[in-house]
Amino acid sequence: MSFPWYSKYPKGIPQQIGPLEYNSLIELFEVAALKYPNRIAFDNFGKQITFSEIDRLSTAFAAYLQNGLKLKKGDRVAIQMPNLIQFPIAFMGVIKAGMIAVNTNPLYTPREMEHQFNDAGVSAIVIVSNFAHNLEQILSKLKSKPHIILTDMGDMVGGLKGMMVNFVVKYVKRMVPAFNLPDTISFKKGI
Repeated sequence: MSFPWYSKYPKGIPQQIGPLEYNSLIELFEVAALKYPNRIAFDNFGKQITFSEIDRLSTAFAAYLQNGLKLKKGDRVAIQMPNLIQFPIAFMGVIKAGMIAVNTNPLYTPREMEHQFNDAGVSAIVIVSNFAHNLEQILSKLKSKPHIILTDMGDMVGGLKGMMVNFVVKYVKRMVPAFNLPDTISFKKGI
């Protein structure tokens, strides 16, 4: 079968890809963590984190999801945050636990969140506090009562700098609207 876009491929680019080197995303990540344990995997707010640290923290998060929250293989976990170090930890943790990561745009409106969370049937939501006020608006409209894992932007920065990031984001820039979500779980508790 011929497709018209094949003629637009640069010379040397195959029309089909061969067998993949890795059987899963987890295998790819584990090989990278073994091969490059001390290399920087992510950098955020000046905090650098290595492949081995991401591997260790995501494994701890996976264990927390399974043992602390009693979630099961195949459960869906929504992750709603911008590019923060917490994201790869949560994402890889969800995948390692055999669960399904439901990546959610942090800029979704409450109506969009409600639709996606109900459509996916989420058992847990990992959310940055900046967007928790939107979750509060729709929590009673969700078909199930998900675990809510809350994080602040500077949580993985650590130390005084992390506390400063959280302070500035919340009180100086006022980027965290007031919300009331009882029974939330701190992301840091899971790692």
